[in-house]
Amino acid sequence: MEQRPLEQIKKTKILEALENAHTTVSFEDPLGSEMVLNMGPQHPATHGVLRLLIKLDGETVLAAIPELGYLHRGYEKLAEASTFHEFIPHTDRLDYLSPLSNNTAYVLAVEKLAGIEAPRRAQFIRVLISELARISSHLMFLGSLAMDVGALTVWMWSFREREKLYDIFETIAGARFTTSYTRVGGLAQDVTPDVLNTVKLFIDEFPEKLEECAKMLNTNRIFLGRTDGVGVITREQAIDLGYTGAGLRACGVGHDLRRANPYLVYSELDFEIPVYEGGDSLARYYVRMDEMLESAKIVQQVLAKIPAGPVHASAPKKVLPRKDRVYTKMEELIHDFMIVNFGIEPPVGEVYHAVESPKGELGFYLNSNGDGHPWRLKIRSPSFVNLQTLPIMTKGAMISDVVAIIGSLDPVMGEADK
Repeated sequence: MEQRPLEQIKKTKILEALENAHTTVSFEDPLGSEMVLNMGPQHPATHGVLRLLIKLDGETVLAAIPELGYLHRGYEKLAEASTFHEFIPHTDRLDYLSPLSNNTAYVLAVEKLAGIEAPRRAQFIRVLISELARISSHLMFLGSLAMDVGALTVWMWSFREREKLYDIFETIAGARFTTSYTRVGGLAQDVTPDVLNTVKLFIDEFPEKLEECAKMLNTNRIFLGRTDGVGVITREQAIDLGYTGAGLRACGVGHDLRRANPYLVYSELDFEIPVYEGGDSLARYYVRMDEMLESAKIVQQVLAKIPAGPVHASAPKKVLPRKDRVYTKMEELIHDFMIVNFGIEPPVGEVYHAVESPKGELGFYLNSNGDGHPWRLKIRSPSFVNLQTLPIMTKGAMISDVVAIIGSLDPVMGEADK
């Protein structure tokens, strides 16, 4: 059957893009050694719904183009029809491996726009849940990368620890996966002493459990052979492409928003920013392993320093009142009705606020015209930006290396596609 003109145009543009994607090799191949393959989106190693169009010479990658959009849900547009509070559950579905970190990033942007500051206890708890989310996300990276290169045991061990964290998340937020725990001006509810004791027990045991995984991989010839020198990107290339997170720090750039632009109470905490040289898959693995230990150190400090007090700001027209007050005071009932139905109505203006999420710089741009919902919302999702590096990392690699490179990049397509 003859192709429709639109399909012909699309095919031609894709081939032209491959032709110009970091290679000067022509499609004219009289010996027939070059070919173009689809890798994904069904491939289990493409981490969800990532499609790679790969140009090969034998088993060597000449060029690769990541194609996104298979999970697109129009979240940025949905925000325009949602109040600032109503959009919080949508942030769970971005990087769905660290919803607590996403919640925190979004409400910090809204609070910056509305001129609200959460109480200190709420800020400490937000740091606590953000670092636990970082550990959970990095454990997923560890297990999936190990499995992608053949180490199934580490996958099971990492998921054993993640299950403990999900039990903690369920106790804190009432849900294991999509938490929607933070609120504009505070939190959904306070944490109990029993929860903090459970967190302390996990953090005390965690370094030993992580060391088990490290002993399995750090001297494993197969793992080292599949990651050392594979997927290299230089410091200059990473900066030019806006690469952030552990991958940037694996290129020797010590950039971390918790230090470069501190938020919440990170400026009061003592922790290191792991930095490695090399810019390859192995360096990215080492950075994340060290970051998990640093996150554990941060959580220990939070447990020691967390103050008593409220977890909701006192701003009746901007912060949802507690239910016990709604049910007993007419004024609070009116505020609750107005915020739920019409939103908090922040001043006219625009803000951008970013946090150091497990994947890199997660930022929210909010533009307000004074209504109870955003006039415009834009999400700076690190997975989307970081996937730009794939053409560079994969060029010259073997087709089998592509699996390890994607695993070391650690993308989550929920936030890449939005």
